[in-house]
Amino acid sequence: MKLITSAQMRELDLRTIREGGIPGEELMDRAGRGVAELVRHMADITGTLNPCALLFAGRGNNGGDAFATARHLKDMGFDVWVWLAGTESQVEGDSLKHLTSLKSMDVDVEEMPEKENWETRLQSPAGADFLIDGLLGTGSSGAARGTIAAAIQYINRVANDAFVISIDMPSGLNADTGVAEGDAVYADVTVTLGAPKVGLIAPGALEFVGGLEVADIGIPMEWIRALPAKSDLELIYSMELKRLLPRRVRSSHKGTYGHVLLIGGAKGTAGAIALAARAAARSGVGLTTALVPDGIQGTVAAASLETMVHGGPVTDAGTLASSAWDAWVDRLEDFDAILVGPGLSTHPESRLLVRRILADCRVPLVLDADALNVLAGHARLIAHARCPVLLTPHPGELARLIGRSISDIQTDRLAAARETVNTTGAILALKGAGTIVTARERSAFINLTGNPGMATGGCGDVLAGLMTGLVGQGIEPFEACKAAVFLHGRAGDMAAWRVSQIGMVASDLVNDIPFVFRELTWR
Repeated sequence: MKLITSAQMRELDLRTIREGGIPGEELMDRAGRGVAELVRHMADITGTLNPCALLFAGRGNNGGDAFATARHLKDMGFDVWVWLAGTESQVEGDSLKHLTSLKSMDVDVEEMPEKENWETRLQSPAGADFLIDGLLGTGSSGAARGTIAAAIQYINRVANDAFVISIDMPSGLNADTGVAEGDAVYADVTVTLGAPKVGLIAPGALEFVGGLEVADIGIPMEWIRALPAKSDLELIYSMELKRLLPRRVRSSHKGTYGHVLLIGGAKGTAGAIALAARAAARSGVGLTTALVPDGIQGTVAAASLETMVHGGPVTDAGTLASSAWDAWVDRLEDFDAILVGPGLSTHPESRLLVRRILADCRVPLVLDADALNVLAGHARLIAHARCPVLLTPHPGELARLIGRSISDIQTDRLAAARETVNTTGAILALKGAGTIVTARERSAFINLTGNPGMATGGCGDVLAGLMTGLVGQGIEPFEACKAAVFLHGRAGDMAAWRVSQIGMVASDLVNDIPFVFRELTWR
């Protein structure tokens, strides 16, 4: 989905009102409904009983969005109250209409026009499950001051006790630059309205934005697509992924949806290939087969009951010998995609095995983890492959692969990604906060699902297995790569909401993959 500027958003709003015949009051109502539906969804996932929401409203249109959100949450059964960073006499236009409607529902709206009001509240913070930030929108610039700054400080001080959701932009963050020139809200989720703003993906903005949702307020997608591009990146967006998941025909059988082969594991790292196999099985693919060292065959089979696990010859170190490929090279036509790497090790035999597979493979090939590490400094070998290749490195793996430092990669992730795909001809998912997906002569996309709880061992293996399973079902590899990183991050978000970021482990993501699919399709 194209990223737009605040000026472009204003043009879209005006065009929607004038040409689309949708009044500004209705646009504001749709924004509020979109935010409220996300909050309701979070409450359901977390099992929050009798949920309560405290909304922080500014005097402008963002405050109007907060009033509309509060009304919809009240209708959904939430206990709702609103703190206004100003006085009701300062609220005008469509925002005033929504404030009036909200008050008619007997929702408590408390005026807090002075810094001292917020400082006093900090002495005995209000208890709420959700803190909803509607203080400043895309039209604001410069550092937040006075009452608004005090309100932002309040939200940040009490944020550990509730989920923080920002409406359109985290208050205090510039919509065009992503720079916080003063205080800014640290959101867990930002629900941006109509279309994502360019500032939301700036490297410095990611800490403030949290997860990113796009609320549909009725702006035609073709109008957004027709706008001049203001960023080298586009956002991976859930609505665009739905078309990748066609209706399943009643006459389906397990051969209908593909067969994937997963290669990896070693003594001490059986869990990596097992997690990849479990994720692949959850992807919707028909069949999963794994090739692992003989010594861990039973372990992997017990961990992933749906996978057909085969043992291969091992080295003295307990890793797969390159000769393991001899029994499989003539069976390539049995498979629709292959994954190599999770838990493989960097043994010299692993290096030879990966090179042999690269030379022989004719179906889409996903290289992850140690399959990338054994190619360190030899990225150009990938360009000689006679099949589509998908790479899933974290910054350290990419640095080793292309001979750069990690700081070089992180300083300009997009440049590093483009250098990699130009060198290798592969499809790349550069993992991290704001995973980048790109390929030669293709647009670059950024994904903002996911959270810090996913910084735990095994999450990358889950992504690799999920991606391989999607490719194996016949989804075009570049689209499958985009879908996998979005779904993987969304599963991580669901897991975090359910079990916390701190307590989350990689297998929680596997368990939540089916529920992510449920969000996208009813089948």
